[in-house]
Amino acid sequence: MLPADARLRSSTDFRSVMRSGIRSGRRTLVVHVALTGDARRMAGFAVSKAVGGAVVRNRVKRRLRAIMSARVPGLPEGTAVVIRALPPAADASFTDLASDVDGALRHALAKAAR
Repeated sequence: MLPADARLRSSTDFRSVMRSGIRSGRRTLVVHVALTGDARRMAGFAVSKAVGGAVVRNRVKRRLRAIMSARVPGLPEGTAVVIRALPPAADASFTDLASDVDGALRHALAKAAR
């Protein structure tokens, strides 16, 4: 599970990452990556009602947290990530979500490094 201190929580943090960060999209999600300059690695998740009902949204969030728990330690220091789920995420399997996260995260980090 993703540790509590590695999760974005405030709306201002989400807003700053989503507005100033590098964006990369896939079929089921969009990844926003911002280099914050501090030593922490953080991740946050945005799953709107367009994805589905409460049960579906919570399932998608749990899957995304489990996927990112393995990937956050490998991020460069000072990286904040927001993953925004799109409606096709409701029907996606765990492996499809993991594949989309890996591809979008890799692409966004490469763009941020330039």
